[in-house]
Amino acid sequence: MRLLERMRKEWFMIGIVLAIAGAKLKPSIGVNGGPLKPEITVSYIAVATIFFNSGLSLKTEFADSRLHASPCVFCSDFNQGSWWK
Repeated sequence: MRLLERMRKEWFMIGIVLAIAGAKLKPSIGVNGGPLKPEITVSYIAVATIFFNSGLSLKTEFADSRLHASPCVFCSDFNQGSWWK
């Protein structure tokens, strides 16, 4: 029972060790042009996932205030930019 509790507590470290061991055993999976397509998954999907996850962790008060302010800033910037033309 103690081993199972320890594994639940250290699940992230165990996952990292398994991922490194898998990459050492079969490196052709993660190579450019391989089945994982790292040139697409890392540059687009991973970055989008990181930003989405950080957006989910924002407090709602902060997000509401930013959502209210951003259209005002966009409109004022757009209007000032069109004055010079």
